[in-house]
Amino acid sequence: MQVLQAGSHKLLFLELDPDLVGNIARQAGFESKLTDTRRTLIADLTAIERKVPLLLFDASDPSNLGWFSRCQFYVDAATGNVLQTPLQVANQRDRNGRPLPHTLRLQIFKELPQNFRMPGKQPVTEQVVYSVLYNFLQALIHVGVGLCGSGVVRPLTGRTESANVRN
Repeated sequence: MQVLQAGSHKLLFLELDPDLVGNIARQAGFESKLTDTRRTLIADLTAIERKVPLLLFDASDPSNLGWFSRCQFYVDAATGNVLQTPLQVANQRDRNGRPLPHTLRLQIFKELPQNFRMPGKQPVTEQVVYSVLYNFLQALIHVGVGLCGSGVVRPLTGRTESANVRN
């Protein structure tokens, strides 16, 4: 990790290892295609050998109350940001524009504000990001991740259509 200064702003620059991120994804049960850019590490993730959708659900739907209470990760549907982490998710879509139920695009930010803190106010290090990444991927498979609000990211499980849609 490095501290970068851009004028009056200080940024933390994480030196993430793409091979290690790929290995973490594999251990969690995902096949990954990684793209390493200057400011982010992008992983196209596919849950291998999974029959049911990833557990990304609409947290506002009352039928998901049991899942909501077990979540340790929440995603802002408007931006795709995983709250209190340097992660961002987006749906992968089929030809008709529907979200694919077994895939996600995950982006890990390498540049963070100097005062950025992970849950529990722990400082950011590469090892902490790797740990949070593994736990997030495990939550997508086993526990559930709550999607808060509406926007560009769509739920993959539970009620996936709007409650007000008419046929």
